[in-house]
Amino acid sequence: MKIYLDGALVDKEKAVVSVFDHGLLYGDGVFEGIRAYNGRVFQLSEHLDRLFRSARAILLEIPLTKKQMEAAVLQTLRANALRDAYVRLVVTRGLGDLGLDPRKCPKPTVFIIADKIKLYPQEFYDNGLHVITATTRRNIPEALNPTIKSLNYLNNILAKMEAVRQNAPEAIMLNREGFVAECTGDNIFLVKQKTLITPPTWAGALEGVTRNVVMDIARKTLKLTVKEDLFTPYDVHVADEVFLTGTAAEVVPVATVDAHSIGNGKPGPVTLALMRKFRELTQHSGVLIGKK
Repeated sequence: MKIYLDGALVDKEKAVVSVFDHGLLYGDGVFEGIRAYNGRVFQLSEHLDRLFRSARAILLEIPLTKKQMEAAVLQTLRANALRDAYVRLVVTRGLGDLGLDPRKCPKPTVFIIADKIKLYPQEFYDNGLHVITATTRRNIPEALNPTIKSLNYLNNILAKMEAVRQNAPEAIMLNREGFVAECTGDNIFLVKQKTLITPPTWAGALEGVTRNVVMDIARKTLKLTVKEDLFTPYDVHVADEVFLTGTAAEVVPVATVDAHSIGNGKPGPVTLALMRKFRELTQHSGVLIGKK
């Protein structure tokens, strides 16, 4: 496997960063998870736009232009002969000292990993997930805005640990006020009759790239009403359908939340239609990887 590291493609075993890198010491950096399907990188421009927004929000200057970053992603996929893959693109503050001062980090570190991924087994897509509601609350935007896709994921990991302890693959996170924000690694949607509802980003949700694609499909193809609105765990429990979205997860149905069956406890018709339309779109949309 070849890893892109600061402008060079290096063997996996030699792809190392310093223990003084502030990405490691303090979670000081940003990242993106990107998918390639059928020889095309899906929503690459949208992912890079979010990466650069996240970097700008933490005053991190990425040493590549968007065009150069796009070329680096494609180069990494070609070097590993991958047509269907998951890409992890990371930019850290870079090598510094043991202090917090980012001025001591003169050059950011950039690395790109391209590999296979399977977040959930097929049975979850066929039968739906069991999800719990975590007691760990989502970071408040005034402290660390959740729309910044930073390397500091400890908030999410604490909630994920609650799910693991309860033998659940995912956990819903509430914001400070008790409204649903998102899951530990996915956005969440409710279906109520012909309306699709997802939490607004200002309530503590990341503006997911897959989230936006699904909302677009729901509006334009399925002719559903789509709303970004606040809702509570009660609304989740009594929803007709619930599903999650994410780059790695794609679109995955939810069968039960806490002790509550969602609908009839099986993937619903809207969720199934969105899963199908999303998968169709991934097969012919995106930036061509090209040949090595």
